[in-house]
Amino acid sequence: MEYKKLISPFNYINGTLVSAEETIPVYDKYSGELLAQVSMANESQVETALQSVSNSFKIFKNFSAEKRAGILQQLHRLLLEQKELFAQLIAAEAGKPIHYAQSEVQRALQNIEDGIRQTFLFTGQQVPMDYYNGKNKTAYTIRIPAGPVLGITPFNFPLNLALHKLIPALAVGAPIILKPAPQAPLTLLALAKLLQQTDLPKGSVNILLTNNELTQKMLEDSRLRIFSFTGSDRVGWMLKNKAFKKKVFLELGGNAASIIDASADLKRAAKKLAYGSFLYAGQICISSQRIYVDKSIFDDFLQLFLIETGAIKSGNPFDPEVVNSSMISAHDVHRIDHWIKEAVNDGATILSGGQILDKKANVYAPTILTGTNARMKVWQNEAFAPVVLVEKAADFKTAVRMANDSRYGLQTAVFTNDFTHVLYAQKEIKAGAVIVNDILGFRIDSMPYGGIKDSGIGREGAYYAMHDYTEPKLMVLGT
Repeated sequence: MEYKKLISPFNYINGTLVSAEETIPVYDKYSGELLAQVSMANESQVETALQSVSNSFKIFKNFSAEKRAGILQQLHRLLLEQKELFAQLIAAEAGKPIHYAQSEVQRALQNIEDGIRQTFLFTGQQVPMDYYNGKNKTAYTIRIPAGPVLGITPFNFPLNLALHKLIPALAVGAPIILKPAPQAPLTLLALAKLLQQTDLPKGSVNILLTNNELTQKMLEDSRLRIFSFTGSDRVGWMLKNKAFKKKVFLELGGNAASIIDASADLKRAAKKLAYGSFLYAGQICISSQRIYVDKSIFDDFLQLFLIETGAIKSGNPFDPEVVNSSMISAHDVHRIDHWIKEAVNDGATILSGGQILDKKANVYAPTILTGTNARMKVWQNEAFAPVVLVEKAADFKTAVRMANDSRYGLQTAVFTNDFTHVLYAQKEIKAGAVIVNDILGFRIDSMPYGGIKDSGIGREGAYYAMHDYTEPKLMVLGT
């Protein structure tokens, strides 16, 4: 395949692609083919990366907005030239359906475009001061980069979620070390070869894989001032406790809920929720995992939802009609299979799926459960798998309470044509966002994306992350 020419097994440290003795294998998630043996950075290389971002910060923070935007423009052009190859690489190493991988690359390009715009627009603010002893003085703030960034990214969006950390760092002049997920590091390492061709100051971006011990070394190093993590809540909160005095931002997913009231367009809701529940094997932090349906239309919705789920095609991610593709590992397939069996033993009913479709390729059937309860792992935890729970709710307010009954709070979807329900959802739903009449997975990359409760702290989106990556400096002028 053409995409293989993008593959690089090397880490990107201080402007150079470097190898190391220790390597890890990266496989095609559907075929099982070995794609590369990727270097794991050693202690000396990690120290070089840390020193390089510290040194480059002294230079990069003084770049003009024009120069910083120019670097992003160069990256955009280079990625655009190879966008189809990047999509193929994502489909191979992450097991993502090719149409969804193409969407990820297109979103990445739009994400860079937004970063370019925000680089020119980003500024401080005037501070009112013409009163008390501030009379005859003028005050304003400027935003200055807080320091070098450590970004840790997950496997499921190996390009765009990394760019959610990289773009704001480049936009404000903050050097960054990026650590990709070991299951799918090749896309970000391929991006390193594009970054090499830009006018970035040497050492401003480092991309490297590290073991847990060296990751902790970076996390604890005082030369890094910001830590941004996307991944599981268990790992994220644990790492936060080790970050000491750093500014910390966590995007940790959830077990997101969708609500369908009696006024909703049921055909639309069923179609969107089947796609939003099983796309990419449910390995999206805003996949629909829990659906609460008004009891008066439960049977009608369920019939439609079963039909739409039955139309979901599973299998090879390179098949353009496939929606439900490989899970990231055999371990995760067995984990979700165990959770489902455990739920059934505790009283749940399988309405569809509930079995492994292709053991070798780690494809699990789109699965619908009902009769679940809060004791079950499929209810309590983030499944990150093609499984969804469908339950009755006595009325809309009860459905909202059921949706809120979670330690997570990322996004909640509401399907309704009753505006009073929209207003109630706006006030009462405990989540970072409420999506009305669309799937939970809706996202424009410039929006303030993030959650509350165990779903994390902080917001992604170029402007919002740029604000978080900088600090205000107050200037007071007067005679």
